[in-house]
Amino acid sequence: MPEITVADLLGDRGYRLELELLGGAAGTGNPIRVPRIQKPGLALAGYTEQIRPHRVQVLGATEMDFLDTLPADIRRQRVDRVFGLDIACVVITRHREVEREYLEAAERARLPLLRSSHPSSVFIERVTRFLKDHLAPVTRVHGVLVDVMEVGILILGRSGIGKSECAMDLILRGHRLVADDVVRIRHLPPFRLVGRGEDLIRYHVEIRGVGILNIQDLFGVSAIRDEKDIELVVELVPWSEDEGYERLGFDEQTHAILDCEVPYLRIPVGPGRNISSVIEVAARNHLLKSMGHNSAIRLKERLDKAMQGETS
Repeated sequence: MPEITVADLLGDRGYRLELELLGGAAGTGNPIRVPRIQKPGLALAGYTEQIRPHRVQVLGATEMDFLDTLPADIRRQRVDRVFGLDIACVVITRHREVEREYLEAAERARLPLLRSSHPSSVFIERVTRFLKDHLAPVTRVHGVLVDVMEVGILILGRSGIGKSECAMDLILRGHRLVADDVVRIRHLPPFRLVGRGEDLIRYHVEIRGVGILNIQDLFGVSAIRDEKDIELVVELVPWSEDEGYERLGFDEQTHAILDCEVPYLRIPVGPGRNISSVIEVAARNHLLKSMGHNSAIRLKERLDKAMQGETS
C-alpha cells in the first residue's frame, strides 16, 4: 500500500498548502495512507468511533469555536482523547491562534499539530489533490512518452529500435517530449494514467552516435512538458515478412498498465518507413476516433452495404 509521511506533507511546494509545524515534531514520520481527510467534529463531542487511522484531521472554525465553548477541563480531556488516536496529524486552518494547551497535548501524544493560512474549504481541496497524486499506484516502464497534438503517446520497443530517434523527429515537427528512457506512470482514479520523467534525467534524450541531449536547452520550453495523460500505446517491432500486421484497423487492441486498458498499436520498423509520420497520423486518427469517427468501421459498413447490394 502506498504511503507518505507528515514530513512529506510539510515539504510540499507545488500545491501551496502553506503549512507550518506548531508542535509534535516527534511524529512527523507518521504515515498517511488514505487520500481522504476528516473533520473530527463528532469525535470532539465524544464519539470517536468514526475516526479512521492514518488520516489527516482538519480543525476548522466550527470545530475550534465548539471547543472554545467547553469548560477548560472537558476541553483538555476531549483534545487529549482525539490527539491520542491513531491518526496522522491535525491541521488547524485559517491561521487561527492556537492556545498552549493544544501544543502541550500534541507534544504529549507525539502528534504533529500543523497550521495553514487557508480556510478549511481551500485547504481540504488542495490537500486532497496532493494526497491523491502522492498515494496513487505507480509503475515505471522503459519507453518514451511524447505529446503529439495533445495526445499522450507512450512509445515502447526493444532497446536500439529507434524510440528516442522517433521522439526527436516528432520534436522537430513541433511536438513535445515528456520522458525518455524511463517513464514514471501514476494511476489516478478512475481510469487516468499520468506519465512523467524521472527528476534526474527529465528533458534529456539519448541519441546513439550523438550522445545525451537536453531538449529544453536545445529547443526551449515549448518542446517539453512535465507530465501527460497516456492515451495511446505504440510498440515498435522489427519488420518481418513472416509476421502478420494489422492492415485494416477493424480489430482494436489494448495494452494493460496498472489495470487500465489503453488503445494499442503495433508498428513494424523497416527500411524506408518514416515512423514519426506514422505515429503523427496515428495521433490524428486517435483524435478522430475520440470524436466518434472511425474510418475503418465506416469503410467496412460501406463494403458490407455494397456486397449486400450485389447479392440482392
